[in-house]
Parts: sequence; structure tokens; C-alpha cells
Amino acid sequence: MAGPTPRPASDAQSSPEERTFSFVVVSNRLPVDRVETADGGSWNRSPGGLVTALEPIMAINDGAWVGWPGIADHEYEPFDSEGSWLVPVGLSEREVADYYEGFSNDTLWPLYHDVIAQPGYHRIWWEAYAAVNQRFAEAAVRVAEHGATVWVQDYQLQLVPAMIRKLRPDIVIGFFNHIPFPAYGIYSQLPWRRQILEGLLGADVIGFQRAADAGNFARAVRRLFGYSTKGTVVQVPETASDGSQRLRPVIARAFPISIETSAYSDLAKRPDVQERAKQIRDELGNPTIVMLGVDRLDYTKGIAHRMKAFGELLEDGRLRSEDAVLVQVASPSRERVETYRALRDEIELMVGRINGDFGAIGHPGISYLHHSYPREEMVAMFLAADVMLVTALRDGMNLVAKEYVASRIDNGGVLILSEFAGASDELKSALLINPHDIDGVKDAIMTAIGMPARERANRMRALRRRVIEHDVDRWSADFLAVLARSRPGTSSSVTLPGEDE
Repeated sequence: MAGPTPRPASDAQSSPEERTFSFVVVSNRLPVDRVETADGGSWNRSPGGLVTALEPIMAINDGAWVGWPGIADHEYEPFDSEGSWLVPVGLSEREVADYYEGFSNDTLWPLYHDVIAQPGYHRIWWEAYAAVNQRFAEAAVRVAEHGATVWVQDYQLQLVPAMIRKLRPDIVIGFFNHIPFPAYGIYSQLPWRRQILEGLLGADVIGFQRAADAGNFARAVRRLFGYSTKGTVVQVPETASDGSQRLRPVIARAFPISIETSAYSDLAKRPDVQERAKQIRDELGNPTIVMLGVDRLDYTKGIAHRMKAFGELLEDGRLRSEDAVLVQVASPSRERVETYRALRDEIELMVGRINGDFGAIGHPGISYLHHSYPREEMVAMFLAADVMLVTALRDGMNLVAKEYVASRIDNGGVLILSEFAGASDELKSALLINPHDIDGVKDAIMTAIGMPARERANRMRALRRRVIEHDVDRWSADFLAVLARSRPGTSSSVTLPGEDE
């Protein structure tokens, strides 16, 4: 993905500040990363399901994407990138600390994940969050044409929908929450609980990962505002332009996100990736059983819980390190936040203790990898793993579970999946577990290891059918179709791949 590209002469009639678009995406980060080079630097496409899902829609609709470029205290002009107009929103180092690391990730993240860690409630963080959300909203409306569709993404920008509606009531607004939405008893702890709901209710359609999340949101609205909710519709009172009072319907429902299934299946078919999977098993000492966990190093993922279960199986003698290995990929995450630094210390101490107590020469028990890998290497790991462990304590979806399933073109392997991950609503043929029940996790591991080949294949076929039929393209198409129908009388529409343009 090249850097800022000059506009062709045919487009010279509009300056960057004057260009407007029918479809605008707003997210905390732009879909590119800055790479500095000797000749000044360039922008590379970011990996991730959201970018993959929206890139073709952006190209068809001549769309714009508003977001932070990922570098503090730097201002960049809008620029073209592979068919999309990217609009950087600058953040200072202080705003990154207060809005992003503070309110987004040390207040909202733990609160929305059932207070697995204690949230911090600081007014200065809230003030930064509100100010940055206002800047994102203003950037979005500047590039939105009349009647445009604007799709706001995730918990960092929950105030943006109402801000956009106040500035530009002609815009059709969607919002998607990629993380859980907590039960009212937890949500009510937030000092700014009303302001967040008011921000979200500015949207025409609010999407959640699970029906339970949408239900939690509707209950919070009823408790705090007394608005009528029926099914997936919230009736929001508002004042019309003529001064009359009316009810504006807001749709709040589940749209479970997915992955680019074909990309993982295609990689799994490549001979070099299959050969790499064999090499991985060789490098691990050719154990009988390879178990795998792949996570960001985050306290919501239940990494310590799966390690405790594995360590107890070794201690009980039900497994031996010569026969079984747990490969744990823990990608670095938010390492400037103290909670995450403490978690890394805890996990690495646990790895050392288990390997010291139960490992053997050439067979350490746990192979711990604290870095990220390219997609090809991850697919090779998925093919090498007999058992995939997803033990999240709370997760909006958990796309790793779907990536593992998409990669198992051989219908092999067993998925052990936490019932507290959104993916459990769809992947019902997995072995579902409560990660807090260590004995239950241990039993699930032994069941997976001893599962007959025919049962493994039947379960994986059912899982793959679901992931193939409900991929990321279907997710975006479903959401945008509902959004297009949400405001009768508007001209806004978004052309989807495969439709007549």
C-alpha cells in the first residue's frame, strides 16, 4: 500500500478538504500502518478482519475511512490508498494516554469484560474521551456527502453517533460494538453511563456480537431512560425540526462478526504451509498430542486457566510432557499499561514453574511464544495442532476459534471453546467449557485427546459449514442491508460486492 498519492488531473477540481463521499467508516485506527524509510516512509495495509471486510465495499462506493494513523503528535493530510480516501485524525501523546490507554482500555475494556480487572474511573480520562470523539465526528461529517452512510466502529468511539446526528441529521448512522456489552448491574458502575447510551442512541442501527449483548443494552436503556423497547427496536424520543415531538426507532441487534474464511482455507491447501505444519511438530519433538492457544496477552483470554489445567494434568499423571505439549502464542498487547505488564510476569512465572516441575530434556511441556506471527505461520500452527484451546473468560467473539476451523480443511482437530466467547453461540459442535471450572477444562482436554476420528471429523465438518456460510462478507452485507432499510425516505444506500453498481 503506497503512501499519499497525488490525485489525477481529472479530479483536480476538488481540494482534499472539499471531497465528500457516500460511504464513510470511522474507527480508532486507519486501515494502514506507517513505515518509515530512507526516502520518507510509506503506508502498508494493516492485517485484520475489519479491513478485509470493508475494503471491497470502500472501493465500490468510493468510500472514505476516518481514523488515527497510529503515531502520536503527527499530523497527516488525507490521501488515497488502494481505492479509499483515508482521513487521519491526529492525537497527541497525552490524548493517547488519556483517551486510548486510559478511558478506552483501563475503564471501558475491563468494565465491558465483566470487571475481570478493576476499571479506573478518572474524570480527566473521560474529558479526553469526549473531546477526541468530537474530533472524530467532525472529521466524519466533513467528508460525508448529503444523505451519506457513516459506519462507526467499536467502544473507543461510542459518543460519535450522537455527535454526528447533532451536526448532520441527514446522515444515516451505523455503529458496531466489537466487544461485549455488560449486564446492567456491571454497566451501572460507570459514572458516565447515561452519556455513553445517549451517544450510541444517535445511531440508526447498533450492532452487537451476541443477542445477549443487545439485550443488556436494551435493559440499560430502559433502566436509565425508561424508553420503550420491543424486540430489537428502541423508541427514542426526539424533537423534530418543526418543534414537534416524535419517536425515532433505533435498531439494536446481534450481527456476529466473522473472518475471511476462504483466505485461511486457501493457505491451508498450500504445500509449503502443510510442510511447515509437519516441521512444527518435528521441532516440538514429535509429541503424540499438540495443543495450541493463540491470544493477545490479555487478562480476558483465560491463558492462566488453560495453563493451570494443563499443569494439573501433568501433575496428576494423566498427561506426560514427553507425549503432550501446549504451544501458547501470546502476542504483545498494551505493554504500557501496568495491568498488562503484571499479567505477562504472572504467565511467564507459571510457564517456568510448570516446565521446571514436569518438563523433560527436549520436552518442556509448554512452548511459550511472546510475539506475533504472519498468517501463513499461524495456519501452519493450526494444521499442526490436534487440540485448539480457546478459554476466554469473556470475549465479544474470538475470531481465532473461527480461524482454526477455517484452516482445518482435513476435518481434523478438536476445538475446545469457552461458553463465554461470542463464538460459542455459533460453533456449537465444539467442546464447550466453563474456563473457571478447571476440572471441567481438564476433562474436556482428555475428551478431545481420546475422541474417535469419526467424531472429530463430524464435529469439524459442522463447524466448517457454519464458518463458510457465515463469513466476514456476509457480516458486513447483513449489517449494511439493515442499515439501508432503517430510515425510510432517505436516499442513502451502499452498493455491496456482487450487486449492480
